[in-house]
Amino acid sequence: VQLVESGGGFVQAGESLRLSCTASGFTFDDVDYAIGWFRQAPGKEREGVAAFTRTDRRKYYLESVKGRFTISPDDVENTVYLQMNNLKPEDTAMYSCGVVFGIHIGIGRGMLQAGRYRYWGQGTHVTVSS
Repeated sequence: VQLVESGGGFVQAGESLRLSCTASGFTFDDVDYAIGWFRQAPGKEREGVAAFTRTDRRKYYLESVKGRFTISPDDVENTVYLQMNNLKPEDTAMYSCGVVFGIHIGIGRGMLQAGRYRYWGQGTHVTVSS
């Protein structure tokens, strides 16, 4: 299993970015999985930003990004996108995606916990200037 993130960059506050997490070694259509986007800023702990559970097709978001970020799986591209709108300086971080296989029902916002995920990408950096 391999995850490759892309789409990071340097933007001004209020602008948008779309991050991609492209998976190989498995096919979205064929398995139950959960995939999440996480971020870690310098000197801070990693936090879950958004997650998607294939079993029930539910999405979960960190409170501070609700209404601004959207996680979207694309079964054709085998890619999960994170659309980030109205970016703020506090969104500056290294963003990475993680995946775990299996059925995930009823866990809720627990899916934003990094410890639940098995495979990780290398990350893509996002810098938001004020």
